[in-house]
Amino acid sequence: MILIADSGSTKTDWRILDQNEVIAQTQTVGFNPYYQDADSIANELKVNLLPLCTKEVTQVFYYGTGVTNEEKAGVIKEAILKVFPTCKQIEAQSDVVGAARAACGKTAGIACILGTGSNSIYFDGEKTSFQVPPLGFWLGDEGSGGHLGKSLLLSYLHKEMPLEIGTKFETQYGAMDRLTVLENAYHKPFPNRYFASFSRFLFDNLNEDFCSNLVENCFLQFFQKYILKYPMCHETNMNFVGSVAFYYKELLTKVANSQGIKIGRILETPISGLVEFHQK
Repeated sequence: MILIADSGSTKTDWRILDQNEVIAQTQTVGFNPYYQDADSIANELKVNLLPLCTKEVTQVFYYGTGVTNEEKAGVIKEAILKVFPTCKQIEAQSDVVGAARAACGKTAGIACILGTGSNSIYFDGEKTSFQVPPLGFWLGDEGSGGHLGKSLLLSYLHKEMPLEIGTKFETQYGAMDRLTVLENAYHKPFPNRYFASFSRFLFDNLNEDFCSNLVENCFLQFFQKYILKYPMCHETNMNFVGSVAFYYKELLTKVANSQGIKIGRILETPISGLVEFHQK
């Protein structure tokens, strides 16, 4: 059996293949080796993935957020070996490599992630050949769900929201104070998930100029800080993977056009593309 995983900060999509065909699929929570150790990841897999694996797992292809070097890849590999100790091949790659393989296949192109977090690379068909490096949630992630939600909360706390939008916000989430937000930001786990949860408010209120302008500004920051620095950005299509890119594609396309960028494929999740990649 072969396992293919696409893991973001919020959830992980799994596909189980036997004889080169998908026989099962499931979701677990998202994993990030910066925040979790091998034991905690393994415990989740034992409960929510292992029962679906009715035969010996021989290969695992894992693509996930936080897999930025060999040390972090090692955390993932160790966790998988705790659950599948006889597995012969484990490949742990960055989620942006997964996005490139899903969206570009084995051809060259620029691949971007806009989900809970954000990332981008130029993929030469086999490997990353150029990247403007991401800096994670606190120092980067422009254009992501986490960035959208953080920008929205800041506008609320700084009293920059129009009164009508502020009333809608408090109706949905209750009145929020600075200490509650700071507690979730600095003391509770996965602050990126916390902030990203507020991006749904923006989507539900895109008819309001304040909300659509905020989203466009976040996307503009993503293009300016990352995409426009790729030497080939105006000569190749930009491919996107992630829920934010998928659900906000009209505004994303509008901002891209304003910067002279042509958008190619936009996939909500990369998992089907990854299955296709590994079936070939």
